[in-house]
Amino acid sequence: STRNQEIGAGNHRFLYIGGLHRSGTSTVFRCLREHPLISGFNDTGATEEEGQHLQSVYAPATAYGGPGRFGFHPGAHLTEASDLVTADNKLRLFEEWKAYWDLSKPVLLEKSPPNLIRARFLQELFPNTYFVIVTRHPIAVSYATQKWSYTSLDELIEHWLVCHERFRQDEEHLKRLLVLRYEDFVEQPQTALGKIYSFLNLPDHSNPIEVREDANELYLNLWRTGQDGPLSEDHIDTDRIKSQFERRVAAFGYSLDV
Repeated sequence: STRNQEIGAGNHRFLYIGGLHRSGTSTVFRCLREHPLISGFNDTGATEEEGQHLQSVYAPATAYGGPGRFGFHPGAHLTEASDLVTADNKLRLFEEWKAYWDLSKPVLLEKSPPNLIRARFLQELFPNTYFVIVTRHPIAVSYATQKWSYTSLDELIEHWLVCHERFRQDEEHLKRLLVLRYEDFVEQPQTALGKIYSFLNLPDHSNPIEVREDANELYLNLWRTGQDGPLSEDHIDTDRIKSQFERRVAAFGYSLDV
């Protein structure tokens, strides 16, 4: 239909990256943006080039408390049932984002951490959509987010769980999804990127990237010594947190027993 051509939905594939703040979404985004057939936001002036800050259709994570907090708010979770799913909003979102995309490229890339719990909504607006969801160890994510959320480590681990459990329920509604473990990505970045290119039916593209393989270690060591944070003198009761959350964390292939 003309309307589809109007919004470019017929000509493009949309690639959305999601995953909690500090899960590695920005690094994956920057790597993918280098592919000659992918256009991702650059020099927009927005925090980490995130599309959530470059549109007026839905509220960004900051409206719900920001990193480490937003997932606790029921309003942050968007699906195809949202009142925001309208033909006008579909057009408006594309209009607002297309200013930052090179529309001559077949794949249009957008990254915002809350896409983790908004994928069904985005899929409804742009049916030709692919999702890459990045997961990272909840201990690393929680310590790394603390400086923004000012909340306790056990609250942050619970936030990680609430968001990933919500995503897991949404997952069965998504048509094209690739879940990437940050730990696998840093171990073999080129292999991980190759999987994403093939998921998108794109030719391989090698770009030299520097990633720190041991990025989780600092945080896992803090946890092992029961320290509340890199600069904190406080100690936490890791045994209590383990007994509270280990079973739920294990469902995602991670463990608090490190």
